[in-house]
Amino acid sequence: MLENKTIIITGVSSGIGQETALQAKAAGAKVIGVDRNAPSIELDAFHQVDLTDEAALDALIEELKSVKADGLANIAGVPPTAPKEVVVTVNLVALQKLTLGLVDSLKDGASIVNLASLAGLGWEGEVARIKAAEGLTHEGVAAFCAAHDITTENSYFFTKQALVAFTHENRWTWRDRGIRMNAVSPGPVDTPILGDFLETLGERAEEDARIMDRPGTPKDIAPVVTFLLSDGSGWLRGINISCDGGMRAYIDATSNGLN
Repeated sequence: MLENKTIIITGVSSGIGQETALQAKAAGAKVIGVDRNAPSIELDAFHQVDLTDEAALDALIEELKSVKADGLANIAGVPPTAPKEVVVTVNLVALQKLTLGLVDSLKDGASIVNLASLAGLGWEGEVARIKAAEGLTHEGVAAFCAAHDITTENSYFFTKQALVAFTHENRWTWRDRGIRMNAVSPGPVDTPILGDFLETLGERAEEDARIMDRPGTPKDIAPVVTFLLSDGSGWLRGINISCDGGMRAYIDATSNGLN
């Protein structure tokens, strides 16, 4: 499915990123990993970078431009328990900077996949703040958070809402080159940071756990990301796939009186 393709995957040293790297390699891809921690799996190349360090990110972009990759999977992220400035920087600002910095060097027909979240629901009501974040730099994150009421409690939700909007907005941006962008929105997933989500979401997490049969696993999410990286998804552009055990369907049905 990914034979003779080169795929860049961020967040490759744990959780969904690690599993996506394993499945991409099994599908025939050459995988170049990016993470702040060293990986425990074999990759074709690896760059150890802290995405909160703008100079290091700039250097990474320059290195990766020579790769001419067939795909970019933006999976690196921090949980909602991290400081709001870190959440906004890693989950949104660095992701967009990396993507826009590399897109010109990607091969024609390349696929970009963003790991969003069920937390991105309701992005339509956040358009003003999302637009205000366009072009945001590392240096400007603290001032942006202060000016737009981005708090520890809502920072994660905001970044995932902005990421869903970013995906929709760029559905055809690079259509003349056949480059497409899509997103995957997991629900609760059993990764090393699941505890952070439960701590932050509190009663909402308890309600989700009651409704769901189980949390997801990286093996539930990675095949969807891998498919979006493949040529088989070539007609999918700007979509956000809910991969959440039915939670999005439950929310939509309940809000419309179907349950």
